[in-house]
Amino acid sequence: MNELLALPREWLGATGEIASFTGNIVRDVWTLHVLRFFGESLRQAGILIVYSTLVIWGLVFITGLGTCGIEAAYFNQSVGASAYSGVFAAWCNLREAVPYAFGYMMAAKVGTGIVAELGAMRISEEIDALEVIGVDSMTFLCATRLLASWIVLPFMYIGAIGVAYLASYIAIVKQIGFVSSGGYLLIFWQFQNAPDLLFSVIKGMAMATVIVLVACYYGYNASGGPVGVGKATAKSMVLNLVLVTLIGMLGTQVFWGANPRAPIGG
Repeated sequence: MNELLALPREWLGATGEIASFTGNIVRDVWTLHVLRFFGESLRQAGILIVYSTLVIWGLVFITGLGTCGIEAAYFNQSVGASAYSGVFAAWCNLREAVPYAFGYMMAAKVGTGIVAELGAMRISEEIDALEVIGVDSMTFLCATRLLASWIVLPFMYIGAIGVAYLASYIAIVKQIGFVSSGGYLLIFWQFQNAPDLLFSVIKGMAMATVIVLVACYYGYNASGGPVGVGKATAKSMVLNLVLVTLIGMLGTQVFWGANPRAPIGG
């Protein structure tokens, strides 16, 4: 319990160090310095595709099936407007459910994997060996992972939206059968618009960027042997879950707080 209570104090104390570390990584990517190791970025991108896509899409499918599909169908049936299940499926998936599911799964799958991998390299002195042979270890190990995430994750995220839409359609039209396919799709597509898709992608990518940066910080600076790597993994997971929630809340307020763009009623 004392360790959990000490985490917020530790995060506040390390804020400047984390900001400086992550700022250097973003600078290496933004200035294209990372292209020296573009092959490593492609390798990391391939790892993301192979080991993360199906897991993340699976969670998003379950979220779309349950939260935005079944619940929306039963709620609208209870108020006598079952055809409008498509409204909740469209907005719930795009604006909230997919970003949060994507962010939480990224933190659990990708973030902890990065910490464990980099932490193992740190305690086995592989990172020190890179420095000895003149390789910029921060650029090679951290900036390449950030670039790989920016290459792969936008497409993975858009695919996740499609998976969530499919899950909601299956739940409402096929599983529960409260509305016809044509009636559902008519209302569903009426409440889709390009700005919402763009804002949703921005939310998802903001979460993914923060998760990768935090994971790189804790993994790169791990110490204390295997136990230390385990503690670093746990710390990064907890911090990333908090940051995903905060980014989701802030994004909703910024993008839809002043104008929810909900053309329902007069």
